[in-house]
Amino acid sequence: MVVLLTVIGILLFVLGLLFSIAWHELGHLSTAKMFGIKCTEYMVGFGKTLWSFRRGGTEYGIKAVPLGGFVRMVGMIPPSERTADDSSRKISRWRAMAEDAREASYVELAPEDQDRQFYQRAPWKRLIVMFAGPGMNVILAAVLLGVLFMGIGVPKETTTVGEVSECMAPADTQIESCDDPGAQPTPAAEAGILPGDRIVSIDGEATPHWNDANQKIRDSLGSTVFELERDGETFRTDVDIVENELPARDGNGEFLYETDADGEYVYDENGRRVPRTETVGFFGIVFDQERARLGPVESAGEMGTMLVAVGEALVALPGKVPDVFGAAFLGEQRTEDSPVGIVGISRIGGEIMSQGLPVADTAAIMLQILAGVNLFLFAFNLLPILPLDGGHMAGAIWESIKRKVAKLLRKPDPGPVDVAMLTPVAYVVVACFLVFSVILLVADLVNPVRIFG
Repeated sequence: MVVLLTVIGILLFVLGLLFSIAWHELGHLSTAKMFGIKCTEYMVGFGKTLWSFRRGGTEYGIKAVPLGGFVRMVGMIPPSERTADDSSRKISRWRAMAEDAREASYVELAPEDQDRQFYQRAPWKRLIVMFAGPGMNVILAAVLLGVLFMGIGVPKETTTVGEVSECMAPADTQIESCDDPGAQPTPAAEAGILPGDRIVSIDGEATPHWNDANQKIRDSLGSTVFELERDGETFRTDVDIVENELPARDGNGEFLYETDADGEYVYDENGRRVPRTETVGFFGIVFDQERARLGPVESAGEMGTMLVAVGEALVALPGKVPDVFGAAFLGEQRTEDSPVGIVGISRIGGEIMSQGLPVADTAAIMLQILAGVNLFLFAFNLLPILPLDGGHMAGAIWESIKRKVAKLLRKPDPGPVDVAMLTPVAYVVVACFLVFSVILLVADLVNPVRIFG
């Protein structure tokens, strides 16, 4: 059963990723057709075509390597401004690469499509066409997170006791059961606290929220009066809170982690962040959780927080390449926040399904990860470098600026920006992307990231 669930999880994530890519490309295709641009191909994947069909002058299909997708539009590169005299002269290798790319972009241009070329459209139309792809990823992420936040809900601790720890031991003592020497009952167990009890106040201070109760317990020591509710009736009990070393939390209840001298997180032997610890008051309970549905404003705020985190991860990505290389080929540690590729994210999907978690929990984790992937696709594709969407957007913006400046200065229209001259840069970017994809593939196979240890 575990194997079957793992396979199902992998397949679900693969389908989710392929849909995200297809959805992205649909944004380009639909807006390009809306502005009368000829599209010859709409493909999910690269390499050999596995399946396709043709409709309305466009070939739709799936290719063998699912590392992305593309919509081929005629006239992505404007015609050359070189004259007949220039053509007889020897050109630089850089220029030759640009001209080769220009020539390739016109291979599928039919005579009847002369006025349906991408570069002929106004810069604002080209901006819409290129932004539509990443924009579709944002829309999909918003839908997925809307289902998660407003439908399934997010787990939140309550002031209700979920579990009561029976015994405790000094920090330097390991015990296997409460009968071992050195074991002693926790303050909660000694006071007769039961699962289902709800903490109303501590030392006369109301605790309407989980963090209020948790922080008050951590700040207390010795005799502490708890007011609790059990089966609809309120009662008070005196609890002797003791000191214990626990994971440190900030004012919002979020865990804090150890960092080195450079401010980087410290990881344990399993690649997980090492939590900070602090000596605080100890009660001996685990708070119960419930799923709480968020409103539209809260959901938008959570999505914004995720988008900021994705942006930070994208900025940090180049610095993680050596670590991924070490994990792939040198047997070094793979950390929990290491980048993952398509194989890695699909394997994580299988790991989630194999845990046998409740359906709501499984769906919530998978929705959040897939939404995060779409937010990453949005942010990554906006980078202003070719061949990414952001590179073409930058070209359109620069062209618009040049034309407005020329008009203001009463100069001739400078014409379209020749993005072909950036072809060598695009080749370097593609090469780097392919190399990194191979490194990620090896790392995901031999040293995968595991979210459940």
